[in-house]
Amino acid sequence: MATSLHSTPATHSRPAGLPAGVGLGIKPQHFEALLTQQPGLGFVEVHAENYMVDGGPLLHYLERVRTLYPLSIHGVGLSIGGAEPIDDNHLNRLRTLVDRYQPNAVSEHLAWSAVDGSFASDLLPLPYTPTTLQRVCEHLDQVQTTLGRTILLENPATYLSFAESCLAEADFIHQVVQRSGCGLLLDINNVYVSSVNHDYSAIDYIEALPLDTVGELHLAGFEEQQDNQGARLLIDSHGAPIAKPVWSLYQYALSRLGPQPTLIERDNHIPPLATLLAEVHQAQHWLQQATTRSRS
Repeated sequence: MATSLHSTPATHSRPAGLPAGVGLGIKPQHFEALLTQQPGLGFVEVHAENYMVDGGPLLHYLERVRTLYPLSIHGVGLSIGGAEPIDDNHLNRLRTLVDRYQPNAVSEHLAWSAVDGSFASDLLPLPYTPTTLQRVCEHLDQVQTTLGRTILLENPATYLSFAESCLAEADFIHQVVQRSGCGLLLDINNVYVSSVNHDYSAIDYIEALPLDTVGELHLAGFEEQQDNQGARLLIDSHGAPIAKPVWSLYQYALSRLGPQPTLIERDNHIPPLATLLAEVHQAQHWLQQATTRSRS
């Protein structure tokens, strides 16, 4: 059922949500250490597409880890912002995974990645127009209806803008959330990366978002390059430690939001688990301060 731009969003089940602790995006090389050490994590998160299989070691370990920690499933391949229809096979495989593990949260990206039957292993930007707004809302309605629950939509990291865009990104996201009934996954690193690349205020961007719908925060690292004019260009690489300005922006977000489920992401150049747990502990420090402020 298509979502009209002026209609009330369909009502979908809202799961209990993630606890307001610090979680970790887990990788296969850390499964054994997680099971042995059982560190104090608020939750764990996996990329949906890596677990859309019928069996094997990945599901074996996920079953075991799921008994220890709340679970978040983060999709990267639905192409919610794409011009083409949602791939029914992909969506049905996601539904099977969600039904099996009953995660505390399911999320996806405001991006597109598929065209003419081909899949790009990247999260590509979209123009912010009434046409794309309508399409994103329709796709979200289909996804949420199929899954039988609301999902969180992640703000993108972008490296270009479209001349045809007539809405600011934060305004576009605000309208998507309002009209679809989805929640917001606020990726702090993405905010910082895009603010540098497009030369705008990261704080003003955050303030323009529907902060009352945030269900999770993400923290990650970026790579710094230069564009062809020698200007600073940040790449959302997920392959480096979290940078100081991202930590500072995280503290600001907590001051506005209060304690929130926070994920540490590292998808490239994966370090030992102990290195990632050090970042978990840093985030826990700031989260504890936010919890103390909220109680005072």
